[in-house]
Amino acid sequence: VQDPQSHDFSGQVWEPDEQYHWRNDFDPSSVKVPLIYEAHVGMSGEEGRVHSYREFANATLPRIAADGYNIVQLMAVQEHPYYGSFGYHVSSFFAPSSRFGTPEDLKYLVDTAHGLGIAVLLDIVHSHAVKNIAEGLNDLDGSGNLYFHGDDRGNHPQWDSKVFDYGRPEVRQFLLSNVRYWLEEFRFDGFRFDGITSMLYWHRGCESFDNYSKYFTNGVDHDAILYLQLATTLAQEIRPGAIVIAEDMSGMPGLCRPISEGGVGFTARLAMGIPDFWIKLLKHSRDEDWNLDEIWGTLTNRRHGEANIAYAESHDQALVGDKTLAFWLMDQKMYWNMGKDDPDPVVERGIALHKIIRLLTFALGGEGWLNFMGNEFGHPEWLDFPREGNGWSYHYCRRQWSLADNPALKYAWLGAFDKAMLETGKQHGVPGLERAQNLWMDYDRKIICARRGDLVFVFNLSVDISVPDFEFPVPGTGAYRLILDTDARELGGQGRVDANIEYPVSEEGKLTIYSPARTAMVFAPAK
Repeated sequence: VQDPQSHDFSGQVWEPDEQYHWRNDFDPSSVKVPLIYEAHVGMSGEEGRVHSYREFANATLPRIAADGYNIVQLMAVQEHPYYGSFGYHVSSFFAPSSRFGTPEDLKYLVDTAHGLGIAVLLDIVHSHAVKNIAEGLNDLDGSGNLYFHGDDRGNHPQWDSKVFDYGRPEVRQFLLSNVRYWLEEFRFDGFRFDGITSMLYWHRGCESFDNYSKYFTNGVDHDAILYLQLATTLAQEIRPGAIVIAEDMSGMPGLCRPISEGGVGFTARLAMGIPDFWIKLLKHSRDEDWNLDEIWGTLTNRRHGEANIAYAESHDQALVGDKTLAFWLMDQKMYWNMGKDDPDPVVERGIALHKIIRLLTFALGGEGWLNFMGNEFGHPEWLDFPREGNGWSYHYCRRQWSLADNPALKYAWLGAFDKAMLETGKQHGVPGLERAQNLWMDYDRKIICARRGDLVFVFNLSVDISVPDFEFPVPGTGAYRLILDTDARELGGQGRVDANIEYPVSEEGKLTIYSPARTAMVFAPAK
């Protein structure tokens, strides 16, 4: 509870007369292919204010379910003094943030999600803690470093926060108890562990990882690795089938392998290099200069046997100072030219590439998928928390769902495509199947053809070359049919290909199609 005069926070004892009555059971092992919706409760509504757990449960969760996602990943649940930290400077590890409601309200959110068939992950922060004396843990016992290193190692050089001493038994007990608390008390289905790279290495991830010795010799915090092994083991013991995801940019081998094999026990890691690649490409390269081998290599470069969660953008790209994909592609045109009757060429290009980039990432980039709240329909503008520099305004700290709901605006096309993409994937087990196979590269006309599972993907990245009678090899015999087309009229395209046509496989094992410029098409075996 925050004092309105001093702005200091005080703890609040919460002991309701009646325990929450759970309505729905859920088995996290039922989630075979993770389709994750990353969300922040406070900014989940359209009004310029902090929204609540119950508002999220009643208004936002039905949207997430209708779109086809099977996991919601909640940010900023652990209590944090500064709202603008996105919940990553935690002070009270066992307290659900009171900004959004009561602990029972959070249980209602989780319970409602389970009733909709959605697993709920907590974005848990065990990589560091807020250094505030008034609200933080470090001086709770008068030592100045409770649970943290007592020397320079206890101060995080990039995050201005305190670093846990994972080698001390009481620290491991504290953090493991925290894992157990969220799983048992609130029935979360797993975690996204934040800032794993900072935990794994004494240099906090500030060195390059250019050879395998960097993962196993000097610089590795073996106490942190032991703690993470204990945490993933405990999560599975308490919640069998728990989904435990690592945010690691170093690519440490074995992070997502079983502990019995010497791994750390995570079920997946975030493919953090992919969104950085897309932003770099849009910032520094003309469309005509996109390199097919670089795109393929970036999206498929991951270690066999360790699942990756692919994403084209997350909350990091949405924050003020950066731009979302939609904003990079369309910029100020998103304010004036998003009416469906407006033929603006900048917006037309932006919508086409937004769909292609997301489908490329979805199809090739991992064994699961992640989307940040609102990006599925190209939410405009950046994300900016209330602060002194913006007059403590909530104007940029909300989600404008009315844009996606307005049938006269092009945002609806992007939302419809996202839903169609997820449905296509679920019907055919993508992206959870074996890795994609490169069927054909046409460098002159910038076309990538790939297979994943029983689906065939054709990405035409050319600015102006549409190819009639385009021929490429495919597996199997019989015929294929078009099941997803970024150029479909109902998805904001020009409708240049008839989806009712069947495409027979020739005796030479090839398919012949019409491939329009700046489109992506997905084919499935005709039945």
